[in-house]
Amino acid sequence: MSFLRVGLSTTTVEPVLTHGRFDGIGVYTNALMRNLPEAGCAVDSYAFPPARKPALARRFSGCAMPASYPVLSIQDMVMPGATRRRMPVDVFHATDYRIVHMDCPVVATLHDAITQKHPEWCSPRLRGLKNWLQRKAARKADHVIALSKFAVPELIKYFGVDERRITVVPCGVGDEWRETPAHLDVEETLRAYSLVRGYFLFVGTLQPRKNVERIIDAYLGLPEVVRRERQLVIVGRPGWRCEELIKKIRATTEHGEKVVWLNNLSEQNRLRHIYAGAGVFVFPSLYEGFGIPVAEAFASGVPVVTANTTSLPEVSQGAALEVDPLSVNEIGAAMLDLVRNEALRERCIAAGRQRASELTWSRTAAETAVVYRSVLSRG
Repeated sequence: MSFLRVGLSTTTVEPVLTHGRFDGIGVYTNALMRNLPEAGCAVDSYAFPPARKPALARRFSGCAMPASYPVLSIQDMVMPGATRRRMPVDVFHATDYRIVHMDCPVVATLHDAITQKHPEWCSPRLRGLKNWLQRKAARKADHVIALSKFAVPELIKYFGVDERRITVVPCGVGDEWRETPAHLDVEETLRAYSLVRGYFLFVGTLQPRKNVERIIDAYLGLPEVVRRERQLVIVGRPGWRCEELIKKIRATTEHGEKVVWLNNLSEQNRLRHIYAGAGVFVFPSLYEGFGIPVAEAFASGVPVVTANTTSLPEVSQGAALEVDPLSVNEIGAAMLDLVRNEALRERCIAAGRQRASELTWSRTAAETAVVYRSVLSRG
């Protein structure tokens, strides 16, 4: 099998831009960088410089695109077809919606359609313009990767993508998540953050669709004896439209409840330790194109409460307790069940580990490489 030379968009993982903090798209991009070589791909990384700080491009670990994404997008619109970027690769993979005309085939991963379907959950700054640009950009791709079957009709409806140009390639979870961290390392991390094993855990950026307010309400509705024994640990940086949530977290803590917010946790080993110390992982998100934290919890051997909507049942496949994410009572009841029902707890842990064994980044990379070769064969 001959090696493909793949250009990969790495704006979401470029150290100068992210300072080591990855969102879901960053985790996905980083995983492809690490695993595509085993699938027969030589990867060249390309990042877009910031529009207001173009000089940062000189410090990129990989290659820099010739201009910022807004500038190149405007050029594409003003001179369509005449401004294709010359790229020394066989195929380019845009992993983060930043898609421009190129002189090689372009594969784009469109993670979800949340900005189009639920703009009220997203940053209001230039949202209409950004949505329009995303729809235009999606049509520049020769082929689209969706992360779940759920996402396919969303991409067709909101981005106008031809279904024949979509392939579903699920996300994965790294092999390191399946390894049990050293007990002393976990204990050191828990002490550093004043955590006691057995806590309820949420991981994700603080934003409306993550449904953290209802997680807090569900926790506060648990019996007092459970709340005394078990903290609620929220791991995530502030996102957009989270001001009221942050006020709620702080007010709850001030009233003596054991709610802990870790807003500056970027080291992956530390995050693995936090998962390892959890008693129940709670992720009743309102909208997900995939939901990588669920897979991470499965691999870590933590029983999961998740939503019965969007892509999450597809990720879980029965390994988690699936609840109505709009029902505080259902979320709380599931949390309590996984604390008190040991047989149920063990079944969920075993089922989760089995599901995690099916979701590997090496498999994601191999299936992604098949997409590249298929696009090139149509050439």
